[in-house]
Amino acid sequence: MNILVIGSGGREHTLAWKLAQSPLATKLYAVPGNPGMAEVATCIPGVDICDNAALVKLAQDKAIDLVVVGPEVPLTNGVVDAMNAAGIKAFGPTRLAAELEGSKSFSKNLMKKYGIPTAKYEVFTNADEARAYVEKEGAPIVIKADGLAAGKGVIVAMTKEEALEAVHEIMDDAAFGKAGSRVVIEEFMDGEEASLLAFTDGRTIVPMVSSQDHKRAYDGDKGPNTGGMGTYAPAPVMTKELVAEATEKILKPVIAAMAKEGRPYKGCLYAGLMITDEGPKVVEFNARFGDPETQVVLPLLESDLVEIMLACVDGTLSDLDIKWSDGAAVCVVMASGGYPKSYQKGFAIDGLEKAKAADTLVFHAGTAEKDGAVVTNGGRVLGVVAKAPTVKEAVDKAYKGVAAITFQDAFYRKDIAHRALERLQGK
Repeated sequence: MNILVIGSGGREHTLAWKLAQSPLATKLYAVPGNPGMAEVATCIPGVDICDNAALVKLAQDKAIDLVVVGPEVPLTNGVVDAMNAAGIKAFGPTRLAAELEGSKSFSKNLMKKYGIPTAKYEVFTNADEARAYVEKEGAPIVIKADGLAAGKGVIVAMTKEEALEAVHEIMDDAAFGKAGSRVVIEEFMDGEEASLLAFTDGRTIVPMVSSQDHKRAYDGDKGPNTGGMGTYAPAPVMTKELVAEATEKILKPVIAAMAKEGRPYKGCLYAGLMITDEGPKVVEFNARFGDPETQVVLPLLESDLVEIMLACVDGTLSDLDIKWSDGAAVCVVMASGGYPKSYQKGFAIDGLEKAKAADTLVFHAGTAEKDGAVVTNGGRVLGVVAKAPTVKEAVDKAYKGVAAITFQDAFYRKDIAHRALERLQGK
């Protein structure tokens, strides 16, 4: 089969790496791809991934049998609908189904309607009304831009002043553009966060291995929110019982709700969960694989990813027995100095081969090629991933890989998986 992966980040590199292992994958293409993806796929730069007509033409020209969509923007832009209309199989939700991520107010209203556990909330389009609500509710409180904001449109305000500043930044200053013309203000949920991704064909839902992301930029969960500074899987906080509870009370009901609303959901469903005293509650849904969760979940998948994706598209997921390996995987993100705010690009990256020799996987997130060398080209530059029988061994191995790589102003968190290690030590 000819397969096309849309996207150019660490998630897409991981998807391409896993898809390339399938005996069903004859030829792999990536648009636009990155230097890491070029090792397993033919990269096609110069095509706008938000131009559905251009993507369909590319898929037709390359006789593509399966399109795999990485990022959220092409999904909310309806690329799966465009491929379906052209008779090309595409893994991912349609435009209407992707609204589960594309609009936080749609998502929250759906959860309220169908009794899916989540935080109490209100939706505002008027900044003064939003401020009045903050004054009434106090802090801690969570302010979210309604639309897509590249994982950065959520502010957890620990004081009323921070909350009012967040409303001002999102609504008055339009820090996230149109995405912030409407905000969702939620109660602060106390607990530990975890990510539970699942494959679904619109009826059957199969949870993947649980994982946990590290959103804050600096050690000790300090500093600004980022797209994610590292992950590990499985997350010890997500016991077998909690995974079963989240599947029954959250994953299955939301897929059934979407079907009932005339928006059948196929592809990967990402549930960001808060494990509270009352059980798991939804922080957010995403309409695609997480980044950097994918970097630790897919290395633990033993089954054929192409086969799974085709089953999701064709509605035959219940026929498969999806297998996962024991052990753990850890991802440490190496970022550009200054991220998530302003940072410089174009610095040469050394030690990529050395890191691989240390038995780690290196997934490219923000890289480019310049004069035959790989250089930095984004905020999150690389995801260094290790697999091992235990979380502790995977952590040690991942950091050995990180130590082998250098580029100017590189920074990374040195405490990835700290919660898992604390929890496991406590047993």
